Amino acid sequence: MVRAQFIEEKIEEFYQKLTDGTIQNQKPDGQEIVDSMKRAKITAPKTIQWSEMCFCPTPLNHERVTVYDYFLTNLETKIINNYEESDGESFFGYLEKQFKNKSKNRT
Repeated sequence: MVRAQFIEEKIEEFYQKLTDGTIQNQKPDGQEIVDSMKRAKITAPKTIQWSEMCFCPTPLNHERVTVYDYFLTNLETKIINNYEESDGESFFGYLEKQFKNKSKNRT
């Protein structure tokens, strides 16, 4: 299980990279990162929680260096055996709403 705080000022860039193929095309873990963010739930103000498959000796090492450390802070991991569902608002849905609102305000 993973818990982190998202950096409000960077969520538009994060959403863009999650949806334009930038992260998805990253090898070997890009698709898992995108899928994980689609599973992520907002569990407290600016805090998300999700489960993610990782095969690194150091949990999420590559994911952190390439993506998460740019957009998230206070990342905590707990080893679990299977994907677990968290309660809360969909983080991806939240990103979609934020992005659409910002796009409307620009026009």
